[in-house]
This record gives sequence, structure tokens and C-alpha cells, in this order.
Amino acid sequence: MHTLTVVRQLPLRVLLLLAPPIFIAHFLEEGPGFVTWFNAHVARGITEPLFWSVNSTALAITLAVVVLEWLTGTAFSATVVVTWVSFLMFANALLHLTGAIVDGAYVPGLVSALALYIPYSVWIMGRTVQLRRLPRSAVVVAAAIGALPMLIHGYLIIFRGSRLF
Repeated sequence: MHTLTVVRQLPLRVLLLLAPPIFIAHFLEEGPGFVTWFNAHVARGITEPLFWSVNSTALAITLAVVVLEWLTGTAFSATVVVTWVSFLMFANALLHLTGAIVDGAYVPGLVSALALYIPYSVWIMGRTVQLRRLPRSAVVVAAAIGALPMLIHGYLIIFRGSRLF
């Protein structure tokens, strides 16, 4: 069987194993300069320890989502997967892209957001529908609900100089 065909047929739980390393790759690109970028936009900035704490928590939640999907494989776990990936990766990528467009400059984490977060998020959502784990409408709703807090947060950072959390 052709390798690409095998990859296209992978179960959601196997695809989800890529989420932690993709998140870590993004964090490694983002880490060295994101706090400085953020604090240049927001008067009530963040500290390096807070940045590490937020990202450590996000990694722990990502691992919990992976475990939930592996243990249950239910419609509920698929909804959690889509909601979390939409928040953590898809909407976060839009924040980086919008920041780069508005600033006219590189935003730390932009490359991994575009090269990894967006394709992976779309792949997870599409595969969820393809596997009939959730109907397309449920994926759209879960993705929108998941993305909303990060989209609001990004808007506040980039356009209002404040933050949601």
C-alpha cells in the first residue's frame, strides 16, 4: 500500500499523537521572543515564568486530550479533540498571522503556526468528518467554540493592547 494512502487512513487517535510534538515545535520557535513581542503590544504584559506556565499547562491539556481519545474514542472525545485543536493551534495560528500582517514583521512562532498548526488543524477536523466521528456541522460548531477565546484574545492583544487572560 502506498505510504500516502496509509497516512490518509490513520485513525484520529493515531493522528493525535502528533499534537504534542507539533505544540512543542511551535513553543520552541515562539519561546525566545514571544514575551518581548507580546509586551510590546500589551501594557499589562506577561513574564517569562507566566509564559512557561501557560505553555506547560497547554501541553498537559494536550496530553490529556490525547489520552481521552485513546481511552474512549467516543463522539465526546472527538468533540474535545476538535475544540482543543481549534483553540490551541488553529486560532493561535490566526493570531500569529494577523500579528505579522499588522506589524509588518515576523511574530515569534509564525513559521510553525503556518507550516504546522494550520495544516494539522485542518487535517484533524477533516479526518474527524471523514471517519464519521462527528457530522460536519458538529465539527464546525466545536471548532468555532474552541477558537473563539483565542480569537478574542488575539484581537485584544493586536488591536486593543489588552488581553483576555
